[in-house]
Amino acid sequence: MANRLAQATSPYLLQHADNPVDWWPWSEEAFEEARRRGVPVLLSVGYSSCHWCHVLAHESFEDEQTAAYMNEHFVSVKVDREERPDVDAVYMEALQAATGQGGWPMSVFMTPDGEPFYFGTYFPPEPRQGMPSFRQVLEGVHAAWRDRRDEVAEVGARIVQELAGRSLAHGGRGVPGEAEFAQALLGLTRDYDERYGGFGRAPKFPPSMVVEFLLRHHARTGAEGALQMAADTCEAMARGGMYDQLGGGFARYAVDREWVVPHFEKMLYDNALLCRVYAHLWRTTGSELAKRVALETADFMVRELRTAEGGFASALDADSDDATGRHVEGAFYVWTPQQLRDVLGDKDGDRAADVFGVTGDGTFEHGTSVLQLPGEEADPQLRARLLAAREERPRPGRDDKIVAAWNGLAIAALAEVGAYFERPDLIERATEAADLLVRLHMDFSAQGVRLVRTSKDGRAGANAGVLEDYADVAEGFLALASVSGEGTWLEFAGFLLDIVLDQFMAEGGALYDTAHDAEQLIRRPQDPTDNAAPSGWSAAAGALLSYAAHTGSEAHRAAAEGALGVVKALGPRAPRFIGWGLAVAEALLDGPREVAVVGSQSDPATGELHRAALLTRAPGAVVAVGEADGAEFPLLRGRPLLDGRPAAYVCRNFVCHAPTSDADELSRQLNG
Repeated sequence: MANRLAQATSPYLLQHADNPVDWWPWSEEAFEEARRRGVPVLLSVGYSSCHWCHVLAHESFEDEQTAAYMNEHFVSVKVDREERPDVDAVYMEALQAATGQGGWPMSVFMTPDGEPFYFGTYFPPEPRQGMPSFRQVLEGVHAAWRDRRDEVAEVGARIVQELAGRSLAHGGRGVPGEAEFAQALLGLTRDYDERYGGFGRAPKFPPSMVVEFLLRHHARTGAEGALQMAADTCEAMARGGMYDQLGGGFARYAVDREWVVPHFEKMLYDNALLCRVYAHLWRTTGSELAKRVALETADFMVRELRTAEGGFASALDADSDDATGRHVEGAFYVWTPQQLRDVLGDKDGDRAADVFGVTGDGTFEHGTSVLQLPGEEADPQLRARLLAAREERPRPGRDDKIVAAWNGLAIAALAEVGAYFERPDLIERATEAADLLVRLHMDFSAQGVRLVRTSKDGRAGANAGVLEDYADVAEGFLALASVSGEGTWLEFAGFLLDIVLDQFMAEGGALYDTAHDAEQLIRRPQDPTDNAAPSGWSAAAGALLSYAAHTGSEAHRAAAEGALGVVKALGPRAPRFIGWGLAVAEALLDGPREVAVVGSQSDPATGELHRAALLTRAPGAVVAVGEADGAEFPLLRGRPLLDGRPAAYVCRNFVCHAPTSDADELSRQLNG
């Protein structure tokens, strides 16, 4: 059997390369093979740090008899949802429409023309809790295909037709204003968990983008309720089990309302977004907890996710080996009181149990506890000793592929945290990741710059970038430009955003997730809602707006305003799912402000003004720094020194303040 996954750049596909299943990667050849043999296609979608994907693989895909049945009756196609978010989005929409729920692993049976007719997620090896076994599903689908093929094809065609008919209600003309913000805030207040922080009940996901909106809304309007929700939610997450109290960084979500037990996988996008959120919370409130969490999360990304090429890996698994050699969820992170005493001695061990909420009964499984920080701050020495002991444990697996979009988010976070807390090493790491994206992920041709979505071990993958890649990488480059004073990053962002205008724009300001010339699927994906990370749509609106503020480009500003029409429609109705869109709309309403700092880099007064500019709370403000009347950034042109001294110029909506050489006065202009 030919092993077609051996050359993949996806760790998830490589995990299945030795299965007895005759897997194909997503390709036209796979569908050709299904047509030639007259069999249906089984599409299996997952990702490398997905716990139930591993379970399904172990129970069914590694089983010789199940694999033989699959090989005889299907063409089996394996897709990493993180490499092909377009394929995942299209068939997930079909799954949700058909069953009312979704998730991974996703199993879709389809005709050789890609039309889906039967769906599911995880199927057990034996029937249980009303669920058929995976083998029963395979046999049922095979029988239906063999005996009622016309009927099956009809179902597939009808599903495709229904999906095509689901046109997106774009929300019409106009950008969100005070009325929409008031409604969005009211909706968030209703969903807010006053007792434990966060929104909704269990499971609780980190609401990074909603918190960004609340911080920006507070900065623009002074609304104390918005700041309170943001600050209390961030404190609850940082003190709960979702935050790694020893090594920094956040797990994917909490399974309970109280933020005690996490789902232990750690994703790059969550940590990049939360790192930036806590830095912005510190910028607003001066909270020492927020500063510590921002820095520890940045250090976690650099220490545990940075690859040899200078980019950032996608995720750490939830599972690892425990003391008995079993591969279980959370084993790397949980403790018993006795384990604490073994490392620290009885007295310090008991103190650590009190500080971290480790109990005899345990807060997780088998008498183990997830570390929390319900009260006093932990002694740094205790933490260091426990962390050193934990390093001896078997580590969770790492998904080493570089996803362009998520690296863009990490670049923005590390650049800003490095600047705020005077950590030039973090700015260097952000720059190295940006260099890698330019070198390996950006393809320069006469048609413009095209992005590749993923790479691994210094080798670019074959999959085209989607809208979120262009938008988030541009966002990272724009943040790096403001922090570093290197105008090259603004230029690179411009190349990417020109492709957004050329390849992703639809009528009336709408955006598609795939380029006009991308592979045609049964439906062209188009989702404006922010879920685990900003949607490509919201992220593009934000990057287009910042780029327009830097350059004065009317085309980019108009595109940003057009894209925000959907926020006008969805913001009042579903604010939890369009947080970044609302945050971008706050920036639009505030201007956003344009700050030019001119002066010699070697003059400390230039550095003071630059720092004051970066620390502004004004939503979405853009900052350019360089020599007087410099060519590095458009905002520097025609801006002289002030009586021979470094100076800052602040403009907003075509109106400018008087230039100033006083950092305190600059802060007043920006935060007033």
